[in-house]
Amino acid sequence: MFRRAFWFTTGAAAGVWATTKVQRKIRSLAPDALAVRAADKAVEGGHRLKEFALDVRAGMSQREVELKDALGLSAPVEGPSHRELPAQPGRQQLGARSAPRTNYPTHPYDRNEDH
Repeated sequence: MFRRAFWFTTGAAAGVWATTKVQRKIRSLAPDALAVRAADKAVEGGHRLKEFALDVRAGMSQREVELKDALGLSAPVEGPSHRELPAQPGRQQLGARSAPRTNYPTHPYDRNEDH
């Protein structure tokens, strides 16, 4: 009698385990679960790509510094910066207003004119 009870309990436990395992697999293969898994993989791939790009940029800047040191270009350039440049004659200062442009061409633009 104990032998029958043992095998009955073992069979029932194996059935419950197998049913649970099959149900989990079915749920993992459902379209919603597949979509979530694909989205997670895409996000993970994006993070990896971003990390790769950051590593490449860091390597590029490090190599640029090494090349500038090797070529002797790492010394600061002396001279006025782009903000300190004097005004050039014939050029308008930023922020200054001028009269509207009136010297328009007298001929009309025609694309077929050259052909």
